[in-house]
Amino acid sequence: MDASSPPLRCAVFGASGGIGAALAAALAARSDVGVVHAGSRRGDCPAGTNLHPFVFDLADEASIAAACAAMGGPLDIVLIASGRLTRADGTGPEKSYRALSAEGMAELFAVNTIGPALIAKHILPLLRRDGRAVFAALSARVGSVSDNRLGGWHAYRASKAALNMLVKNIALELARTHPQAIAVSLHPGTVDTPLSAPFQRGVAPEKLFTPDISAAALLKVLDGLTPAQSGGLFAWDGTEIPY
Repeated sequence: MDASSPPLRCAVFGASGGIGAALAAALAARSDVGVVHAGSRRGDCPAGTNLHPFVFDLADEASIAAACAAMGGPLDIVLIASGRLTRADGTGPEKSYRALSAEGMAELFAVNTIGPALIAKHILPLLRRDGRAVFAALSARVGSVSDNRLGGWHAYRASKAALNMLVKNIALELARTHPQAIAVSLHPGTVDTPLSAPFQRGVAPEKLFTPDISAAALLKVLDGLTPAQSGGLFAWDGTEIPY
């Protein structure tokens, strides 16, 4: 960090999850970061003097608005690390279109797409305008339409594809008001968390990441991106995944 630059102000939504907690802790450990607002449904987050916990509920826009208003601005880095692969009752993901249900799709879209959209609505006005600013949401490679070769996982795939479109829209809109802003979707790889635990069979050990390894890789990717790459979907190793 340039000696004349102020410490970065960051926010992580979903800081109680495996990847979210690792992202918040990794940011807080950086010498160029001054504060990390770390949010979850119960206010849980890693311990740290520059970690400021906050409470929000993806299903409650008022709680999102209040949390963002309390942070103030400008913010330099905003990360959305929330997401759901299965329903709250543990069912899914669907292996066939025959398993689709309106309730199941609505549940996953609420968490994977609508919640991040509402966060964006209230947090984007706080992004720094006079310098580099990053807005990133955890997505998934399976949300790529062109990379889909197996099918299945209908609600999860569709909700992540919709998230990718949302981030693309945000990138285009931000470019008009924040010329140095970067808005991207991120694929964290297969990470050893409760979300992926039932689906780790067959994953090579070297391709199953700890949350800390994934978080470090994702932050490295973000540090290397430029505004010209805004709107893309990027994997943990920096490769761009086509929509």
